Amino acid sequence: MEQQSQKLWTGNFIVLTICNLLLFLNLQMTLPTFPSYVKETFHANNLTVSLVTSLFAIAAIISRVYAGGALQKGKRNQILLIGLCIAALSTAGYYWCGAVSSLLLLRIGFGIGFGMTSTTFPTMVSNIIPAKRIGEGMGFFGLSTSLAMSIGPMIGLALLGSYGFHTLVIAATLITFIIFPLAHTVRNLPSPREEHASVQVAGKRRKIIDKKILLPFFLNFMLSVTYGGLLSFLALFGKEVHISNVGNFFLINALAVLLIRPFSGRIFDRKGHIAVLIPGAVLVILGLISLSYSTSMGRLMLSAVFYGLGFGILQPSIQAWMIKEVSPGERGMANGMFINSIDLGVAVGSMLLGVIASAIGYMVMYRISALFMIIFLIVYIFAVRAQFRHTKKLDPYKKMSA
Repeated sequence: MEQQSQKLWTGNFIVLTICNLLLFLNLQMTLPTFPSYVKETFHANNLTVSLVTSLFAIAAIISRVYAGGALQKGKRNQILLIGLCIAALSTAGYYWCGAVSSLLLLRIGFGIGFGMTSTTFPTMVSNIIPAKRIGEGMGFFGLSTSLAMSIGPMIGLALLGSYGFHTLVIAATLITFIIFPLAHTVRNLPSPREEHASVQVAGKRRKIIDKKILLPFFLNFMLSVTYGGLLSFLALFGKEVHISNVGNFFLINALAVLLIRPFSGRIFDRKGHIAVLIPGAVLVILGLISLSYSTSMGRLMLSAVFYGLGFGILQPSIQAWMIKEVSPGERGMANGMFINSIDLGVAVGSMLLGVIASAIGYMVMYRISALFMIIFLIVYIFAVRAQFRHTKKLDPYKKMSA
């Protein structure tokens, strides 16, 4: 019985992981292609280009506040169905867009649907992962997100370049509709931990955010700022330094993520976040600095390896950390905040780094982007030291738990 309860690779776990992969694949196929499409088709300025990303992110963030509360009330299936419908219809609507204004409205709609759905899938999966394997389980589940973030831009840029925007939209729409029959198979998935927790907290006010997850929220936000710079401007950076096929960056990045994910989750479970966050941040910094000096495909690929290894270590570890800090009934809130930190970071990165790039160019912009990860390291190290002192003061003989 104990062995059965520790099983990770169940049919439901696999289905939910595939659903999450397809959802994020839709997002990542379109996200890096919009800047180039909007700039060339509508002759838009950098501010308008950044709004395509930032308005989507803001809408997703707001919708997750509602979704997190609804999940705690047990309205999981309703949130999932409504979110999927909105996301699919908004994606299909890109096909008929003839003006920037209508495109921006659809980006808001997609943000709402994506925000609801992307909160539901990780909440469902976190309730079926064995408690002692939460880091490993969320690491493998999170691999679907990272894999989509790595191969999605490559696929999207290839479709846009070879077949045009409308073909890209058709492919993204079909991917989203595939989720419906898969999600139908897990609609009756029980969540005993969440139900038990809801009984325990009956009558108490639901938390919008728990202060215990503010630090990992901030750290993932800083990481996502750098990723926003990659998604929004890597194609334009390639033109600036005369490197063709920059989409290969995301392919190598994906391979690096695939390589490191199985190990980083196990290390997190055994040794805690301290063992993985510092080396992961250093690797991301090396990736960004190397990218900023890239004038050849070889250097670009090296930077993709560094960034992919660091990203693959950091993101699932931070998500597992946030889940471990809250009660089972608050996992919807924690997962919503985790994904909000990604969307907020991507939005800020797109707008802020876009302004910097307009002033001083994309090469220098990526060097400045590395400063966000230096701040990541400084804040994290000081926070860990403060926690260590507090724990030692409470009990001089007790080691700090990571």
